[in-house]
Amino acid sequence: MPRISGAEELKAYLGRVVGADARLEAAAATLGEIAAASVKMSDLIGLGRLYGHLGDSRGSTNSDGDVQKELDVLADEMFVEALRRAPVYGVVSEELKEALLLNPNAPIVVSMDPLDGSSNIDANVSIGTIFSLLPTLPEARSLEAHFLQKGRAQIAAGFVIYGPQTSMVFAIGASPVEIFTLDRNDGQFYHAATVGPIPKESSEYAVNSSNYRHWEPSIRAFIEDCARGLDGPMKRNYNMRWVASLVAEAYRILLRGGIFLYPGDQRPGYSDGRLRLLYEGAPVAFLIERAGGVATDGLSPLLDIEPTAIHQRAPLVFGSADPVRLVARYRSDPKVSAERAPLFGGRGLMRD
Repeated sequence: MPRISGAEELKAYLGRVVGADARLEAAAATLGEIAAASVKMSDLIGLGRLYGHLGDSRGSTNSDGDVQKELDVLADEMFVEALRRAPVYGVVSEELKEALLLNPNAPIVVSMDPLDGSSNIDANVSIGTIFSLLPTLPEARSLEAHFLQKGRAQIAAGFVIYGPQTSMVFAIGASPVEIFTLDRNDGQFYHAATVGPIPKESSEYAVNSSNYRHWEPSIRAFIEDCARGLDGPMKRNYNMRWVASLVAEAYRILLRGGIFLYPGDQRPGYSDGRLRLLYEGAPVAFLIERAGGVATDGLSPLLDIEPTAIHQRAPLVFGSADPVRLVARYRSDPKVSAERAPLFGGRGLMRD
């Protein structure tokens, strides 16, 4: 079946963006290279075990000490090679322990997670690539210093999701969040939708409830109140979603609302959550805010955090404005969760 005629091709869209603001030329060229590499990645992922055991361990570790899967390494190599063809000064990747210098005369740096959701590789569940583009800093005294900017400084950000469709979701400059979907017949991305505004309210939440016993009381109270549905203070029934793929969660919330939570918890090494600020939290927050939602570290806007390290972690709560702000109220004012959850500690399906 042919796609809808007249859909704008990605290259044409990026050309229009640069025509309106020439300062975005380097960012647009970089998005073009990321898109080209993602077409190859989509083909590779589509082959699954016909290509080989992409979900098998390589025996090496990434910046976090996690064992790398075969596809993690292939994705990193593929996207770094693509960025070498773009006007990119340097790159930070989850798969690299240090920043990598590419072109010392280029005006932007790129942070990326080449393969988000790698635990889902063999399960045939949506996975993705997340990216963030920042301007270089004239005053920077080291390669890493260029990356240590607040998320609000991002020139462009987005992700590619490899699922039933392969779609590139991004915003560049002051433009809205756009979705371009891959037509596998000709290997090109075509405009599919403009995102937003995200609904202010929602009846869906996404959280890994297996970590419940490690959360602080305010997060427990919020999730328990959601689980109580019409019988609780929220006065609505909720559905829980959890894909263990940040791109899949973000894609769903961008299109229909909801709230995603990955808070810090009491486990060793998890006080700031698990997600990385530069190449997971900040780009997703950029998209969510641009589409009319809210993204925080549980209390404050995530885009206002100034990183101190390239692989820094940060708690992440994002989605529809009302529930995200309510989480902040639960955390900042103990009276809120106590009033809304008067039986907290002695009730609940998820009680210790």
